[in-house]
Amino acid sequence: MVFEPAQFERQILPGGRAMSAAWNHDEAYRFVEELFARHQNEIYAYLLRMLRDPELAADLTQDAFVKAYKAYDALEKPENARAWLYQIAHRVALDDLRRRRIVRFVPLVGEARTTAPSAERLVMDARLSGDLQRALERIPERQRAALLLAELHDMTGLELAAALGVSHVAARALLTRARESLRQALAAEKVADEQHEADLDALRGRRS
Repeated sequence: MVFEPAQFERQILPGGRAMSAAWNHDEAYRFVEELFARHQNEIYAYLLRMLRDPELAADLTQDAFVKAYKAYDALEKPENARAWLYQIAHRVALDDLRRRRIVRFVPLVGEARTTAPSAERLVMDARLSGDLQRALERIPERQRAALLLAELHDMTGLELAAALGVSHVAARALLTRARESLRQALAAEKVADEQHEADLDALRGRRS
């Protein structure tokens, strides 16, 4: 994945619209290019875990950096850039999830997308496999995001609040609810696994 300034300019400045004098193109590009070099892999990993689609995660990673470039003048403290970037990626992910909830009931025509798992997905599934991955998919999206950011991306409470766009207190409350939801979802997965094993045993018994 490559940070392409020309691509960003086309998306941000359609029709050759002049840039505001207060918005320094070169400074913004250098800043976001550095962010891209430092954080592209972790932003991609976060979006991959949220969306479970490698190609989509790659596209939305680019989109997140496009939005960061466009919103450069909105970043008040450069030292908060990582949390600010995650906030942008978080919104990109939620926007896509909401859009897919709207369109998933519309029948598709033409060729179906391949169902063969990619190398990226196999790696992701190896790290978040079985009951844990299924449990994460059971809990609400904002709670899942809070858990991923806090537990897998090592965000502090203040960073988590900034990434989610909420207060520190609200972020802590959301994370507490997320952990409880995950505990309940894991318990439900355990029950489902036990039932599945019981069904298999009963089937084996009928065949013997």
